[in-house]
This record gives sequence, C-alpha cells and structure tokens, in this order.
Amino acid sequence: MSGRAYLGLPAFPQAAAQSTRNATLRGNLRHATHTIRDKRARTVAELDDWQRLRAAGAAIKTRALRHLDHYLEQAEAAVTAAGGQVHWAADAAEANRIVTELVRATGETEVVKVKSMATQEIGLNDALAEAGITACETDLAELIVQLGGDLPSHILVPAIHRNRSEIRDIFRERMADWGRPAPDGLTDRPAELAEAARLHLREKFLRARVAVSGANFLVAETGTLVVVESEGNGRMCLTLPETLISVVGIEKVVPTWQDLEVFLQLLPRSSTAERMNPYTSMWTGTTDGDGPRNFHLVLLDNGRTDTLADTVGRQALRCIRCSACLNVCPVYERAGGHAYGSAYPGPIGAILTPQLRGTESELDASLPFASSLCGACYEVCPVAIDIPEVLVHLRERVVEGGEVVRGGTKVTIRPAKGHAAERAAMRAARWTLDHPGALRTAQRLASRTRRLHPRRLPGPGRAWSDTRAVPEVPAESFRDWWRRTRGESTE
Repeated sequence: MSGRAYLGLPAFPQAAAQSTRNATLRGNLRHATHTIRDKRARTVAELDDWQRLRAAGAAIKTRALRHLDHYLEQAEAAVTAAGGQVHWAADAAEANRIVTELVRATGETEVVKVKSMATQEIGLNDALAEAGITACETDLAELIVQLGGDLPSHILVPAIHRNRSEIRDIFRERMADWGRPAPDGLTDRPAELAEAARLHLREKFLRARVAVSGANFLVAETGTLVVVESEGNGRMCLTLPETLISVVGIEKVVPTWQDLEVFLQLLPRSSTAERMNPYTSMWTGTTDGDGPRNFHLVLLDNGRTDTLADTVGRQALRCIRCSACLNVCPVYERAGGHAYGSAYPGPIGAILTPQLRGTESELDASLPFASSLCGACYEVCPVAIDIPEVLVHLRERVVEGGEVVRGGTKVTIRPAKGHAAERAAMRAARWTLDHPGALRTAQRLASRTRRLHPRRLPGPGRAWSDTRAVPEVPAESFRDWWRRTRGESTE
C-alpha cells in the first residue's frame, strides 16, 4: 500500500488522543454514525433471511478467494474478448505508472474520477499530479475532501467529519480554484450545497475525455464490472469519456452473475440503508457507439496475495466496503477516521491495512490495538468477517513477530518495538499460572501489600492506567476465602 498522503502520520494512540479533544469532530461523527446505523438496522430487519444471506455472501467470497487464480484468469479472458485491455499491477508504484502512462497516451491533462478506495490506497491522485495530470473527484463527499485539501475519514462518507457550515466555507473559498466557482450568497442549506456541486461538476463531465474508476465487483464469467452509487456521478464518468481506466483490487472478483445477486442485496442495506442502490452501473469491455471507446482494467495486488497466505487474516479480503463496522464502532466514533492513518479507517482498516502494508512502522503496528474488541463490528458485517479474531491474531504478530509472507516469500519478522515489557509480563504470567504454589504466594503477597499499590502504573504501564482505574486487590484471594468459609482444601 502506498498511501503517500498518509506518510508521516503519528501512531493511532497519539492521533486519537488529539482527535478525541475535538468536540466538533466528535459531534459530527456521533450524529452521522448513529443516524446511518439506526437506518441500517431497520432496513436489515425487513429481511427474514438476512443471516442466511449473510452466510451466503461469506461463502461466495471464501470460494472466490480459494480459487482466485482461476477466476482472475477467467475474468481477464472475458474482458479481453469484450474489447478491453487488462493490466496487472503487483504494487502501488506499478499501478500508478500504468495509469499515468495510459492517461499520457491520450494527450489529456485532466481526468474525472469515480469514488475509489483502491486509488486512494495507492495514492493515485498524487502520482498523477506529479506527472502534470489533474484528477478531479466527482463524488460529492470526495469533492468536499479534495477542495478542502483534506483526507477521507470514512469509507462510505469520506467527508463525515465536516458539517454543513464547514462545507459551505470550503465551496466558497476553494471551488473557483478547480473550475466553476460557488454561486454568490451560497448558504449552508443542503439543497444549495448540492446544486453548487452539480453545476461545478457538470462542466467537468461534459468536457472530460478520460475517466478513472474502481469497481465494487468484477464478475468473472463475463468480465463485467459493477459500480453501485447514490448520486449518479459514477454513471456520468463511466459513460461519457472516450477512455475509461478502472483500478480494481484482485479480491473484488465474484464467480458468477448469480453470486452478484447476493451482494446487490447485502451491500445497499449495510452501507446506505437502502433496499437497492439508486444507480447500479455495469459495463463489459467496449461497445461501438455506446460508452467509452477504450477500456483498461488494472488488476491491483499490492499486498493482497500476501494477505491471502494468512489463514486467519485472509478473511479481511471478503470485505465489500460497506462501512457498517465503522458506524457501530465506539473507537471510530470518538477518534475519527484520520487517526487510522490509512485509506481504510475503522475496524476493517485496523485489520486490512497492517496486512497490506505490514506491521513494521509504528503506525501500522498500532492499528490492531485500535479496538475495544467489543465485537459489534462482527455482528453487522454482511460477509461475517470475524474482525475481533483477526485483531487478536495481528496483535500477537506485532508483539511476538514470526513468519509472514512478503512479496510472495516467507520471511520472519521481529517483534515491534515497545512490547518487551508486555512479552516479559506474559511470560511471567504463564509461568505463574503453570505453578499453583507460586500463584498462591503471589496472590497473598498482593493482598498483604494492597495499601501500597499505586493508583497509576509506572513505566510501560502508564499508557494503560492513563485511561483506566487500576483494579483494587481484595483483602484475600478466592482460594483463601473458600478455605476460611468452607473449611475445605482448594487443591
């Protein structure tokens, strides 16, 4: 994962400590996430077979990942037969180079973009800018983020951290720098803000000759790509330009159209709380006189094959980017998306990013700990990703190190820095629990010295007790209480 825009950001604990002090941010997040998740709950409750549908989605994605090589080759053949060109990108740098060269070949210096997590992941906009090409976001929330010189903070609603007044000010101050200026006297009424964006974007749609998109799904049997959206900007980008370039993660493949039917029920209910998406756009290669004349599909790996090699962590690749886990997460609600330092915030980002980028940096090593392990994310996930299980798995990797796959090769990574005391404590606890006599002695010693225990832990334990009360040690252990009250041996 490139994520050049996120380079240099602090580890999650430091970033979260700062963002949680922003009362406006917390208010925006609380209102938005509660509204979305309440609507989702009502929409999901309409289906009696939701759990069976969820299990079917998980099974389909698991089967597709198990036979990913077969389905990708099938998709490539189908896209090529339909008049498209397929490019394989091993990492972010290769994907950015391919897209840049394709745009340069058209002679254009501006492209319009459909909202795409994959292009955010690889830092495509920055790469195009370095080549003198301007990438214009057309999704309303992405437009707000781009005009504000900001970073997305939510998978579904990238500008969720902004309120209407902030958006009005961004439009007034920055819209003219990118094209048509905001109307005079623009207020923060939603209808006026939407109209300002519509007028601004309409000019770009009508003159654009190149578009860049992602895809929600890639149907292997026909090579059909699918984008679901709520605004119609995607439909404009996918049909008007002469050249369409789609950057798609290899995990987005689904075997058949029948499989797609399942996800077109799961995704809208889990993401926008709608029974179906207002716009579902599908395209297969090129067709004379209809849509783009040239279609390029860039299949992106960028750590996905390495993730697939992890038998526990690979379930993160089932993700369909609905963002339901973000909307129920108490940590995300308070810390916001920017604290995760990645294109993928929230619970799914806490397990996906460290697998795509590795856990070598302080930021990436901190992400598996950005959770309370409450399990709410697993309960709402439409493809049943057991996020808490993967979080614990990745925490073990950070603390203990061990064997992982990097670039298709097995390597042994060292434990992350800052966990030596934790490893020592766990080893001591394991030894003590394996020796009942030592455990009894430790319990009695702790009880007899309890008045001397500090309210805050020193050294490495300080970070834990800064936000928690140190539990009081009881006057006697359970073993001693049982012996005193029952007069029976606990052996």
